[in-house]
Amino acid sequence: MQGLSFLPVRRPTCRRVPSVTIDAALHDALTAAFTRPVPKSAGAQVRYLVRQHGGTRAVAALLGVSQRTVERYAKGQIKRPRAELAARMTAEVRRRWQPQVRARARKAASTSEGLMIDVRARFGFTAAPGSTDDARLRHLTLALPPHQAARLLDAQAAGATDRELQRATADVLGEVYFRDGGQRAQGLDVELTDIERIAFEL
Repeated sequence: MQGLSFLPVRRPTCRRVPSVTIDAALHDALTAAFTRPVPKSAGAQVRYLVRQHGGTRAVAALLGVSQRTVERYAKGQIKRPRAELAARMTAEVRRRWQPQVRARARKAASTSEGLMIDVRARFGFTAAPGSTDDARLRHLTLALPPHQAARLLDAQAAGATDRELQRATADVLGEVYFRDGGQRAQGLDVELTDIERIAFEL
């Protein structure tokens, strides 16, 4: 048609959302030390959370549902939560399960054993006096020494956001792998983005 012009359509940039956050990956690593299985049914999970929090009102706030809903799960009147709620229940129970066992595993990782990390993500680099390399996808699997594992676990315990944990993980990988403990690439700053997969192991 004459007299009409069309502007090009700008497509939104899609960023890959990690299926597992760093916070969740660290929690998953500590669960390997559990000596008893985590409750699996929705009713058992809710009853455990109610005991931990001293009532249904606090659990309702924790899970983002009504107090009546919590009561119905606890009594077994509802058995199959929607997928999002089921995942939240499981995550909250795992965070509280066997706290003494978890504390011993955390101490061992921080003082003597360290952690294994397996990560596939995009790594970018900045080196003095400010030159940069284009970020590219890398897959790294390596052992983190105890003092570096402690940096991540301590940050998590202090309530760090996942963005802050991502920055801490980049710093740890920069020191352990890319700068090799100060033996090479002095001043190299590492940026970690677009995490496709990340897992830790005791």
